[in-house]
Amino acid sequence: MGALIKRPRLEIVAETAIECLIRLCGVSAILFVFGIFFFVLREGSQFLFHGFNFREFFFSQEWYPTSQSHVRYGVLALIAGTASVTLLAMALAVPFGIGAAVFVSEFCSRRAREILKVVIELLAAIPSVVWGFIGLTVMNPLIINAFQTPIGLNVLNGGLILALMSVPIIVSIGEDSLKAVPDSYREAALALGVTRWQMVYRVLLPAARNGLLAAVLLGVGRAVGETMAVLMATGHAVKIPTSLMDSVRTLTATIAAELGEAPVHSNHYQVLFIIGILLFSITFAVNLTADLIVRGVRGK
Repeated sequence: MGALIKRPRLEIVAETAIECLIRLCGVSAILFVFGIFFFVLREGSQFLFHGFNFREFFFSQEWYPTSQSHVRYGVLALIAGTASVTLLAMALAVPFGIGAAVFVSEFCSRRAREILKVVIELLAAIPSVVWGFIGLTVMNPLIINAFQTPIGLNVLNGGLILALMSVPIIVSIGEDSLKAVPDSYREAALALGVTRWQMVYRVLLPAARNGLLAAVLLGVGRAVGETMAVLMATGHAVKIPTSLMDSVRTLTATIAAELGEAPVHSNHYQVLFIIGILLFSITFAVNLTADLIVRGVRGK
């Protein structure tokens, strides 16, 4: 009888402990995000609140943080470089990624699907510096020969490399979202006499839109936050691009290239952390916009 009485109590304790652990894991994610933001803000706060020129920072193209006579911290060209490379990468990666996810989910044989999923996961596991080497040693001469341009380290090169890096993430998450659509949707659509392509377009894509949007956003996050690949493939020139053949520099590449040489707690050092705050804010804005879009779609 004693064992029978103690057993439920132990189960209740174990269940409570597991519940608390799950809650702690959920809360810890929020705490980690705020902790990272607090650390970045702390490192750049002194210059941010004393001497920071908002207008020059966002609307000037001149980035001369080590000038002896006239220091300038303008990130407009860096923002333009980041945006141009990211937009090109998404223009290439989203249609190919969603198309590949549809193919793997709906049109592949089981054996081919398993092989393709392994290959996609291997592509996602390739380090970014290896992609940077590909952009530097393979894509660079190809672009020079194909477009007769003096240098192949430009927006096109960076966009192609980021697209290749983003596609595996979009395919993997997109395929999972499509497979999560109940089979009853497929059966009902086929029972109505639609073709498989009509079923995909009219039924599966609308049903999986939330997951597909999450896949695209993960791809955008990978492109915006990528460092080594764009550092090696874009030419690292501070200028606003006017064509795909122009060399650019991104926000992340600037932090990676200059943080190690900037004196600790100097203005240059703190401005690099302010760029980190800007990247954090961009990521937050992208996720918030996506959440509002998803809520709007669910409301309809």
